[in-house]
Amino acid sequence: MSVWWVLLALSCLSFSAGLQKTNRYEGYKIYEISGKARSLSFSETLNELVKNASYYEVFSGFNGGNPAQIMVHPHEQVNFVQLMDDNNVDYDIINRNVGLTLSRQFETNQMLRQWFPYNGRLGTERYYSHEEINQFIEDLAVKYPRRVFLKTVGRSYENRWLKTITITNGDARRNKNVILVDGGFHAREWISPAAAIYLINQLVENLEDNADLLQDFDWVILPVVNPDGYEYTQLSADTRMWRKTRQPSSSNCIGTDPNRNFDFHWNEEGASDDPCDDTFAGAKAFSEPEALVVGDLIHSYADRGQMYLTLHSYGSLILYPWGWTAAVPDTEEDLKEVAEAGKSAILEATGTNYTVGPSTTTINYAASGASDDYAFNAGFPISFTMELPFGGTGFDPPASEIDRIVKETWVGIAAMARRVIQKYPLA
Repeated sequence: MSVWWVLLALSCLSFSAGLQKTNRYEGYKIYEISGKARSLSFSETLNELVKNASYYEVFSGFNGGNPAQIMVHPHEQVNFVQLMDDNNVDYDIINRNVGLTLSRQFETNQMLRQWFPYNGRLGTERYYSHEEINQFIEDLAVKYPRRVFLKTVGRSYENRWLKTITITNGDARRNKNVILVDGGFHAREWISPAAAIYLINQLVENLEDNADLLQDFDWVILPVVNPDGYEYTQLSADTRMWRKTRQPSSSNCIGTDPNRNFDFHWNEEGASDDPCDDTFAGAKAFSEPEALVVGDLIHSYADRGQMYLTLHSYGSLILYPWGWTAAVPDTEEDLKEVAEAGKSAILEATGTNYTVGPSTTTINYAASGASDDYAFNAGFPISFTMELPFGGTGFDPPASEIDRIVKETWVGIAAMARRVIQKYPLA
């Protein structure tokens, strides 16, 4: 542990009195249920239980046999424990007060912003705002005018600019193959834009080490798909777990799940038509300007695009189509081959074991209207959702874990990209 992290831990003690105030998640607990409990009857019981979003939220299901993690409202914890006992299901409490955890993290993040102001670079010391991320890629375009190109591709509902960065090797060759990457679909998954930033840094600043990744391929990266939601989660501990966009619906509820809003099997299995649900598919396909931007990007590069990668959190998963059905594509072996390259590289480098597989059957639920299915159907032969590792209460690794997670993620992305380059050479 570095000296400054020790100092930070000590300084946080001074906030302890202020952290005791009640917030939205005060007294919430996160329970972990063993993957051994995945009997059909219990899974069905659990699925019915967690439909009550006022009291339950599933952070991860029985992903590839992994434990399920569920956040439970204080008023429902006795009933939840009784259900576990009645079904002879073992469980652990992995967080006894989510509100307290989020409050501490909020205070820490506020201090880190003061200690590490934006200075022309984005490191791994803290999480950065959408404005800082946009400024960073703008600065890179100025610093490397022959290799880095910026494009404004749209605006969010709250009028924040969505910008892509295109990274090349500077040889000015046209019509290269493309790898398209995005992050920050779900607002609370801060580690996703952080991983996209680290990816950008590696490709831009370390050209010599990564020349093969840019020889016949250009990389197009949209670091934050959902900037309105992302900024909303940074306002307070109360808003930290927000997932959706910020466009109001016809009801009193706000936001749509942008990763259920794509016009491919829209609003089918695994999406909700209730505007108050976290998986609300929207009033119509592409109702969200942020999802429409990604859809346009996918179509813009579909003729040259060889891999689409969307970064999410959490679960240590590399998922490929389909998400709308338990069926798999005819080219599953190609998808699996590339995903396994990333899994093997991460395991060898860090010991973290990723699970690879088709989305629906690997995570045990469908997710229709998602971007990876849309990109695959549009013509990208390789299309993945990469769920980064667990941290904090699940979606919120503390700043001290950013460096480890993003470096590990880069290892996997680079390995998958190299396999894609082998499989799909420039014609």
